[in-house]
Amino acid sequence: MRNILFRLIGILEIAGGFYGVAAMLHRLLPFGAHDSLVALLGLGLYGFVLAAGVQLMIGSEHGVRMSGWAQLLQLPLVAFPVFSYALHCGAFVNVFATLQAAPRLGIDWHFGSQGFVLAAAGPAVSRLGINLLALLSWLALRLR
Repeated sequence: MRNILFRLIGILEIAGGFYGVAAMLHRLLPFGAHDSLVALLGLGLYGFVLAAGVQLMIGSEHGVRMSGWAQLLQLPLVAFPVFSYALHCGAFVNVFATLQAAPRLGIDWHFGSQGFVLAAAGPAVSRLGINLLALLSWLALRLR
């Protein structure tokens, strides 16, 4: 069971990392000052996730540690008017709470995708959440 979970996590990391690297390279091409900096950071993050997935598929212990860090990077969902951060590679299942006059809980999910948000500004309605899939993947990687 452990090998099946590790393979599934590795496949999602490789697919999402590769898709993310391609998207960040496309985003990097116009060479705008602010967008290029975020694209370079995204390129590094997606490259790290891609390398972690490859190492995990090979079966190395180093790949398990790298994948654990890759999952922790995908865990938070923060969207405030002054700062936003979110990362997902391959898939996500986000559980979040909107922070406004009437707070509400929500869930959002998607498979076969990538996403990276890092901004000094954010939405009008703040939200905090976690990526449940990243949390479950990180817990599965802790199985020895």
